[in-house]
Amino acid sequence: MNRRKSIQTLVLGAGATALAVHSCAPSAEAESLQIPMSNPLSYGRTSKEATHDEKIMAEQYFSEAEMTTLAAVCNLILPGTEGYKSATDAEVPNFIEFMAKDYPDFQLPLRGGLAWLNRQSNLKNDTEFATADTAAQKEILDGIAYPKPDTPDHQQPASVQFFNLLRNLTMTGFYTSKMGIEELGYSGNQPNVWDGVPQEVLDQHNVAYDEAWLAKCIDQSTRNTVAKWDENMNLIS
Repeated sequence: MNRRKSIQTLVLGAGATALAVHSCAPSAEAESLQIPMSNPLSYGRTSKEATHDEKIMAEQYFSEAEMTTLAAVCNLILPGTEGYKSATDAEVPNFIEFMAKDYPDFQLPLRGGLAWLNRQSNLKNDTEFATADTAAQKEILDGIAYPKPDTPDHQQPASVQFFNLLRNLTMTGFYTSKMGIEELGYSGNQPNVWDGVPQEVLDQHNVAYDEAWLAKCIDQSTRNTVAKWDENMNLIS
């Protein structure tokens, strides 16, 4: 199993529930419910939340140079390879920029960490991190990419804490994007095949299904159809 497949397995195992809210889509057979959105990002917001989002969207926290460094690191964490997109393909640096504005506690560690990378690169390679060659970039990151396992997170060196944060944000940004979810092959919540309570359980309790209701309620060909009721709450379909 290669590195990219390992990452996918970890994300699917740990994040399927969280991803469901981003990709809950019925199959093509299901009736489509179109809900008009009042904002270009297509997610629900209260008036207060919408005002907050508009405010931070209008701001720019990282400088152009910092965004260039950020993009370089993100692509080292999740590079594009044959058949796979990179972090910048999914606009992960923009996601991290948004998160830094939305959660100010991220600002100092991220900005300080980017400055630290450039300082290390200038000391070792006489050039900014983003313009150093890949081998030199990886050498710097290798020194901060492996936290001491017996040391609590908050006691790790600041550079290690920075990289932990940036790595987590990069993975979150990519695998909650449309591109990342498609890479995982995650299709969201789907109606499963349910054949009712197992027969041995019914026999144990000496109960049985009403055959008329069984025919109505267990028809796998219609499991993608949204149930409808009349005004008296009688099931129509």
